[in-house]
Amino acid sequence: MSARIRVVVAKPGLDGHDRGAKVVARALRDAGMEVIYTGLHQTPEQIVETAVQEDAHAVGLSVLSGAHMTLFRRVVELLDERDARDIVVFGGGIIPDVDIPELARIGVAKVFTPGTTTESIVDWVRGNVRTPIG
Repeated sequence: MSARIRVVVAKPGLDGHDRGAKVVARALRDAGMEVIYTGLHQTPEQIVETAVQEDAHAVGLSVLSGAHMTLFRRVVELLDERDARDIVVFGGGIIPDVDIPELARIGVAKVFTPGTTTESIVDWVRGNVRTPIG
């Protein structure tokens, strides 16, 4: 039997709109996952610290401000520094299609764009985030 998937859902940066992040957090929770929602205006350092302290299996980032390249990159870098690259990073928000390949190259496992269903997100997390057996 494997443990429940633990996901940190975070809103990095100055973006003050969190309705989408809350909808995703609730969908993941309703699907049986443990969800830690960090709230608004989190720094990459705070997000990574939460993920490590909570023994998370994944971090879901929501960015609507246009700062996704900087913020996602920094979260991935900090996870590397903490030797925590087993934590899967995914995200969504207002992210141009042209930026998605670069986000994948730096280590973001999946980017969800506007219009993605919560069912698709839940299915992706279930299929791509592994928990230790125990």
